[in-house]
Amino acid sequence: MSLTPLLEAGLVIQTHAISATIAAVLGPVIIYGRKGTTLHKQLGKFWALAMGLAIVSSAFIWQIRLVGPFSPIHLLTLLGAWGLINGINHARKGRIAAHQASMKGLYFWALGVAGVFTFMPGRIMSRMVFPENAMAGFYLVLGLYLVALAANKMSRSQHLAKG
Repeated sequence: MSLTPLLEAGLVIQTHAISATIAAVLGPVIIYGRKGTTLHKQLGKFWALAMGLAIVSSAFIWQIRLVGPFSPIHLLTLLGAWGLINGINHARKGRIAAHQASMKGLYFWALGVAGVFTFMPGRIMSRMVFPENAMAGFYLVLGLYLVALAANKMSRSQHLAKG
């Protein structure tokens, strides 16, 4: 592993990578930790700030240009912004089930899907983490993502079965 590809990238990419990584690491702590506590609320605010920074910075990453400076991944920028605003508004209005659904969706779909794409061969995260075998690294990350999705679905199913 080498930080060189990230250190050689521009400030927008560095900001994006660091804030998205913070959000990715904090996500499971918040999602699976005890809800409603002061710790949950404080970590949630920090997570929302990191996600917001990741979302805003993603709008200014234009390496894959398909429509002007934009690519299909920029749709995740729009969906992520909408999801984050929605999730925060739900929490503020006391709609906790909707808040949880929005934030889990944001974590698993916006952050998760975008995260998998960052490990495609040739991309900065791939060059950092899997410099010797980018394709195997991509498949490993994709597999881990699919396992996390399945585990979340099983957890949700068990929670719903308990009533």
